[in-house]
This record gives sequence, structure tokens and C-alpha cells, in this order.
Amino acid sequence: MSKGRLFIISGPSGSGKDTLLVELFKIHPELKFSISSITRDIRDNEKPGEKYDFISREQFENMISKDELLEYNVFVGNYYGTPKAPVVSAIENGEDIIVEVDVNGASQIRMKMPEAVSVFILPPSFDTLKKRLLNRGTESEDRIKARLECALAEIGRADEYDYAIVNDDLQKAVKDLSDIISVDRLRVNRNQTLINSILENVR
Repeated sequence: MSKGRLFIISGPSGSGKDTLLVELFKIHPELKFSISSITRDIRDNEKPGEKYDFISREQFENMISKDELLEYNVFVGNYYGTPKAPVVSAIENGEDIIVEVDVNGASQIRMKMPEAVSVFILPPSFDTLKKRLLNRGTESEDRIKARLECALAEIGRADEYDYAIVNDDLQKAVKDLSDIISVDRLRVNRNQTLINSILENVR
């Protein structure tokens, strides 16, 4: 059985990553999603185990000490990280899995798993990104300003990724991401088990 692949998805707040992934999973329901572990309090619109596992700081630091994370960061005093075991298990079982992380997390994962395929989601313009954040109507001007400054820093590191997708037209962006996954599955090294099987059966 051929191994699966880890796909890293990153992009600034307001780039539409979450919406894009929702649509992608409709096309590729066989894809796995890596659930992050975090130590902040759960919010009203969140469900445990859907996108995040909400754990204690002690539990998280125990995972760090046991090297059970592919990556982790601290944001506003809380830990965020990607558990290693579910990702490795999916890949060993021949399943493709997606992890959504920021640029720092992506860098940590690439160091440990250089074979991962990384995709950066871009907004069509800075003005569009600003409008999207403003239209949410959920944050203060200072918070939006901070997010925009962070977005510029993240976009400046887009060249660290294998692919970049502009999320202007959602359906086109979904197709672009789906095509990246489909093309990767055609790589010779992902079909080596089949190739070897064919050769062995005629010897």
C-alpha cells in the first residue's frame, strides 16, 4: 500500500481558508483533517473535536515533553499545536491529510516532514483582505489593524510554499486546490507499490 500525503494549508486571516476547505471536503470526502490541540477556552460557536481539541496547559506541555507534536506556537498566552500521531497514522494507512497552520507552524512541519505539500492561500489584493475583515464586524479597529500587519508578514513568506492560490473566485480556488491534490496522487513515487506489483506478477 502506498503512503498518503500531508498537505499544509496556510494563509492570512481573511484569505478564506476555512470556506475553501469546507468546499474542498465536499469534493474530496476521503481527505482527513488534522485536528489541532489548543489550551484556550472554547467559544460559543465551536464544538470540541471539530477543528480543535481543547486541552489543559498541563496536558499540552506534557505533549511537548514527549515530542508528540509536529509543531506548536504560543498565541496570546495559549498553546496551539498539531498532534503528530494522527497525521503519521493517516499517512501510513495511505490516506491524505490536511493540516491548516500559520507560516511558523508550516515551517516547523516542513523541517520534520519535507515531503509534505504546502499551499498558501492569497487574497486578490490587500484592499480586498481589509474589506473582508471589516465586513466580519466582530473585532475592533485596533485588532483589525494588527491582523492586517500580521497578514503582510505572512504574505511575505508565501515563497516558502510549493503552491499559491488566489482566492478571488471561490469555486476556481477550490478547483485549483483539488487539482493540486489530484496531480500529486499521480506522482510516480506515490504509485511505486502498484508499479512493483505489476512487475512482480510477470516475473
